Amino acid sequence: MRHTEFWARLDDALGRDYSRSWAELTVLRDLDGRTTREAIDAGMSPKEVWAAVRRQLELPASER
Repeated sequence: MRHTEFWARLDDALGRDYSRSWAELTVLRDLDGRTTREAIDAGMSPKEVWAAVRRQLELPASER
């Protein structure tokens, strides 16, 4: 998964305006206590971060 696809999926899930705020403010346990933005900036793969986001938001399996 590329970064652009990750952000597009997050935008689809939360809406473009809210998704950016959510990514900077919401700490995810599955990302070792980091926000989505921090995890991406630290070099975690977008696919791995998306999996954590999907679990946090309880998105359906079709969103894999």
